[in-house]
Order: sequence, then structure tokens, then C-alpha cells
Amino acid sequence: MKRVSILLALAGLAVSALLVARYDAVQVMDVALSVGWRGFGLLVLWQCVLFVVLGLAWVTVLPGVGAPLLVWGRMVRDAATACLPFSPVGGYVLGARAVTLDGVPGPVAAAGTVVDVTAEIIGQFLFSLFGLAALLLLQPGSPYAVPVGAGLLVVAVAIGAGLRGRIAIGRGLRVIGERLLGGWFGGQAGLDRMGDDLTRLFADPRRLVLGSALHLLGWFGTGLGTWISLRLLGWEADLLPILALEALLDALIGAAFFVPGAMGVQEAGYVGLGAAFGVPPEVALSVSLLRRARDLALGLPILLVFQWLEVRRIR
Repeated sequence: MKRVSILLALAGLAVSALLVARYDAVQVMDVALSVGWRGFGLLVLWQCVLFVVLGLAWVTVLPGVGAPLLVWGRMVRDAATACLPFSPVGGYVLGARAVTLDGVPGPVAAAGTVVDVTAEIIGQFLFSLFGLAALLLLQPGSPYAVPVGAGLLVVAVAIGAGLRGRIAIGRGLRVIGERLLGGWFGGQAGLDRMGDDLTRLFADPRRLVLGSALHLLGWFGTGLGTWISLRLLGWEADLLPILALEALLDALIGAAFFVPGAMGVQEAGYVGLGAAFGVPPEVALSVSLLRRARDLALGLPILLVFQWLEVRRIR
């Protein structure tokens, strides 16, 4: 799996490089650098705001754990997903691990992660529905409408089946945890506790609904961040089509979860969907590069602090 992840990351990096070269690398870099340090700082600050929103969504579905700790756990989760050659699952594991370093039991952190990811998927699904509706409103005959609608139908069925079969999910996680994380969970007793915590956390649908609403707010915030990037680049664009673009792009990235960091997928998505909404390819690629740079500027320091905390715990 490590080899596959590395190969997919390298292939995605090659796709990204080819796209940048195809649309004039010098021009793409000039456009991206035109935001300046103040503009880039604004993008970093906006992402920090989103970290708080997403951390509060986790607080909603995992009561009893402090908000600062779960905001930090969310920061580690996203940093690992963006900066390391892992699928998002690797980010989930490191985010839960960051929470346990402050005394939260591993089974509780793992169960809370599962419920939070469920709420995030529901929020993203609703955001994608918004994107599809906006696409049909802005471009009634768009060729993207049918495949997007078919994909969302499959996701809806999967979400419904997952929520109905959450007990089966808990049993499956026990099996996976026993093989991969048994020592971390404290053996079979820890795995049993994780299953009990999953049942307890899923038992209150109001928390799941509120958590999904906060995640939906976070997804809209991601779209607003893309709109801010375009404005900083000097591209005048209405907010609605850019939110639709981001909704469809994030759905594409979610479908390609097996590609570490969505390398290549993000760049190709920005170019293809950007063209559908009138964004020139060099500008779309510049937005993608700014997003990568922002993720690295935040993610690398976060991972360094996380690693320092791990080393301190071991010592």
C-alpha cells in the first residue's frame, strides 16, 4: 500500500507539472505570485478560521472533549492529508492520534473520528447538491450535469446504507482495528469500547445533524476561499458560480480519495471545471498552486509540532 500511495502521488505530481507546462509555467507562476505576501497571508488566515469551524463540528459529535484539543486534532488531520503521501484515512488516524496525546482514550478518539467523518460526508453531499443545482441554474445544458447527478445518487444510497448499518460498520472497524491498531486500542477490551462508543455517539441524531450543518458551513467557507483567491488574482467573478465550481471540484477530489493529496486531480479539476465556469486555465492553475502553497505553509509546521509532541511523550 505504501508503494501504491507513492506511485499515485508521483503520477499526480507528473500530471500537475504537465498541466502547468502546457499552460505556460512562467505565466502561471507570475499570476500566482501576483497575490503578494499580504494576499497569501489572508488565505492562510481564512484557512485558520475554517480549522476552527471544522474543529467545532467535531466537538458537536464528540461531547466531553475540549474544543481547543479537537481543533488541534483537525489541524493535524488536514495537515497529514495535504502534506504526506497518505490517503485521507492516514489523516484520520493521525488526527485521532493527536487527540489521544492529551489523554483522550484511543477508542473514544477513533469512534469520534468515525462519527465526525460521517457528518463531514453528509455536509459535502449537501454542498455537492448545491453545486449541481447551481450548475443547472447557470448552465441548463451542461454536460457535467448527468455524471454529477449519477454520482450523487450513488453517494446518497451509500450514506443511507451506512447510517442504517452503523452497527455493522462498528463490527467491521473492530476487525480492522484488531489487525492494524490493536495495541493502540489496548487489545480486545479497547476494541469493544470503541464499538460501544460508536453506538453511543450515533444514538443522538441531533448531534449528527448539527455536526453536518457545521461541516456544510465549512464547505461553503472553502468555496469562499477560492473566490477570495480569484479576487486577489484580479479575476472578477460572481460568488455563485465559484461556489458551484468548488462544490463540484470537492466532490471530484472526494471520489479520488485514493490519490494522496489529490495530486493532479485537483489541478485537472480546476482547469476542467474552471473552463466550464469561464475561468481561464492559467488563472485556475494559479488558484490550485496557491491552495497547495497555503496547505504546505500551514501543514508542515503543524506536523513538526505534532512530531515534537510524539517524541516528548516517548521520552
